[in-house]
Amino acid sequence: MRPWALLSPALTAITLLLAIPTCFVIVYSFWLRTAAGDEQVGFYLDNWIEVLSDPFYRDILLYTLKIGLITTVCCALMGYPAAYFIAFSKMRNKAFLLLLLMLPFWISYIIRTMSWINILGVSGAVNYVLQSLGIVAEPIQMLYNEATVILGLIHFLLPFMVLNIYVSLEGIDPNLNAAARSLGSTPFQAFREVTLPLSLPGLAAGSLLCFVLGSGTYITPIVLGGPGDGMFANLIYDAIITQLNWPLGSALSIVLLIVLGSVVLLYNRYLSLGQISKGFG
Repeated sequence: MRPWALLSPALTAITLLLAIPTCFVIVYSFWLRTAAGDEQVGFYLDNWIEVLSDPFYRDILLYTLKIGLITTVCCALMGYPAAYFIAFSKMRNKAFLLLLLMLPFWISYIIRTMSWINILGVSGAVNYVLQSLGIVAEPIQMLYNEATVILGLIHFLLPFMVLNIYVSLEGIDPNLNAAARSLGSTPFQAFREVTLPLSLPGLAAGSLLCFVLGSGTYITPIVLGGPGDGMFANLIYDAIITQLNWPLGSALSIVLLIVLGSVVLLYNRYLSLGQISKGFG
């Protein structure tokens, strides 16, 4: 009983805060919202038939996964050099670089997202500089499109990618690179054959975090996206908050949970979720 006693606080929290609410959402997804606005209790498949058969929901889900994938690839391409620089920097105090990396977490995600309006807006800093230099005569509309949604997601998720890659790079024995160099490898060959393969678990963990968090967000498309840039989480928000259709919103939530949960299980099948915890250790 001793291991169970030690695990009981965590198991209690998971049960009360995750398992039971999820069960409520699953049960709620089989109810119906009547024309009068009430919930009809029962076991109905109408919400599931609508969600699974309507191409509208399928297209939005595929679009969401596409945005999540593009964002993940961009974060990987931008985050790896930054993590490599921090890990192998010759600075005395690497903690200062890590502090700079953690600074965005001290500011609300919503505020950071809305800050792009002051940067890319019609009256924003970029348009002001372009007009002051005489490059453009009229302000350029740079907001409310797919590109700004991806930009906002990169701004939000990049630190997660850098942290996970940094942890992997920091754990690599420096003697391995030195041994590769002593055997005649060039710096690029040593990186390709030693550093890169050993850092792939961190890259994969960061990619998983970026993909799941990016695919599940709804704030960024609302603030920076246009009418055609809504993601699957926005459908859930509209169903529950705008339409007050909790059963349909519950069904949509379970669909997104199953899709993203499958990605997590696939990752855990070939790698390990423990790598993610190292990024925050």
